[in-house]
Amino acid sequence: MLTAALSGILLFFSFPKFGNGLVAWFALVPLFFALTGASPSRAFQLGFITGMVTHTAILYWISFVVVQYGHLPLYAGIITMLFLAAYLSVYTGCFAAGLVFLQKKTKGFFLAAPLLWSTLEYIRSQIFSGFPWENLAYSQYLHKNIIQLADITGIYGISFVIVLVNFAIFEILKTGIKDRPTARRGFYALAVVLLTIFYGYFRNSEIEDTLSKAPSTEVVLIQGNIDQSVKWDPRYQQQTVDIYDSLSKASGVKRGGLIVWPETAAPFFFAQPGPLQKRVIDVAMKSGASLLFGCPHYEKNGSELLYRNSAFLINPDGKVSGRYDKVHLVPYGEYVPLKRFFPFIEKLTAGVGDFRPGSGFIPLANGNRRLGVLICYEAIFPEAARAYKRNKADLLVNITNDAWFGKSSAPHQHLSMTVFRAVENRLYLVRAANTGISAFVDPLGSIKAQTPLFTKGFLKGKTKYIDKNTFYAAYGDIFVYLCFLLLVAYPIMMRRRTKNDGRN
Repeated sequence: MLTAALSGILLFFSFPKFGNGLVAWFALVPLFFALTGASPSRAFQLGFITGMVTHTAILYWISFVVVQYGHLPLYAGIITMLFLAAYLSVYTGCFAAGLVFLQKKTKGFFLAAPLLWSTLEYIRSQIFSGFPWENLAYSQYLHKNIIQLADITGIYGISFVIVLVNFAIFEILKTGIKDRPTARRGFYALAVVLLTIFYGYFRNSEIEDTLSKAPSTEVVLIQGNIDQSVKWDPRYQQQTVDIYDSLSKASGVKRGGLIVWPETAAPFFFAQPGPLQKRVIDVAMKSGASLLFGCPHYEKNGSELLYRNSAFLINPDGKVSGRYDKVHLVPYGEYVPLKRFFPFIEKLTAGVGDFRPGSGFIPLANGNRRLGVLICYEAIFPEAARAYKRNKADLLVNITNDAWFGKSSAPHQHLSMTVFRAVENRLYLVRAANTGISAFVDPLGSIKAQTPLFTKGFLKGKTKYIDKNTFYAAYGDIFVYLCFLLLVAYPIMMRRRTKNDGRN
């Protein structure tokens, strides 16, 4: 059990803000040793322990959010966090149990571990609205040559390589390098890593050359640093707009540029005419730049009001160019799932929003450029950014309000995942966050500039536009589908071979 827990600790120290991605390359080795000789049921228990340690450490901040903003007692916040950690740990348990089962059925199938891990990670990212928070690949966000593989395989290919290396290290430590099958497998794992790095180096050079010739636009990210406790207080609406207005003016953005305010930066219904609406429009008109900002919106459907978490784009002439309504809402944050079937749930989640999802990931036209807007949590879902790429977006814009997270590791984790959307689609990505971290990310996943947390100010930079198609943007998660097929097919082939050998 202690060995399994050690893997959980090492996995935690693979992620920001407390860890380093290099740890991920050996973090699972203790778990693999713990699984030696274990039954599938025992393996599940050990994997679950690894998962609980990992996810409790990574998601500790959820307790703070639930207590501070959900107005629940501390014990309820801790229980909520542990419940989510336990759910995520089921996948780690299934990985461990499945690995033991497959190893016995296939006489030590070397690829079982990476295939199984990648498949389960994908499932976790899809069902029950999906929660791909800090999948294993995200630990590598600062390692430029490794993450370029994402434009072919998405994040799951990088997770595959990491687990493959972990298993090769385990086998070498267990049997020694002099064992021929082990040495051969170690060589294969090393070859995969070297190919990944070589591909990363090649793509880095190619994309950097393309970027050097690409047209650019000046973009200013405004970080208002509005305290969450007063954000929705009507008495502070004017003050909030004053802050964003003054920061936008101070930035000195050039005419024809783009100003980006964070999610719900305008704490009122912009669509309703009034002095606050006029103030926001004036920012675009006086600066001569387009203005993209987040704010709530509602529509009438008969007698019913449908609320949206939206982003508006205003042209320099003061006209609204378009509106994007958030598609992927946060369960128990922006809506309450299953309340139709379990009415009592709504009583337990007082204060949760009742937003409706938008119709799709449709880019907003900004002159001759198209902006793909990702509101908050949407940036952790590869399929959202991919949909924008397929709809001809030229720039990804992530607007978010991470004030909920306080000074925890969550804002750093959130940024680490967002980086991959730029690589997968070879698009520049800009990120405006209310309290930080605001950032510019180039199509190689390099963070070109970023702001500190809980500071008021602006970040100015240039985004470049390149038209690079990627395998991932075109075909999506075909890599993980192949992982699943091989995972199913190999044991069947082994069984048939055993039967044939028995007949002979």
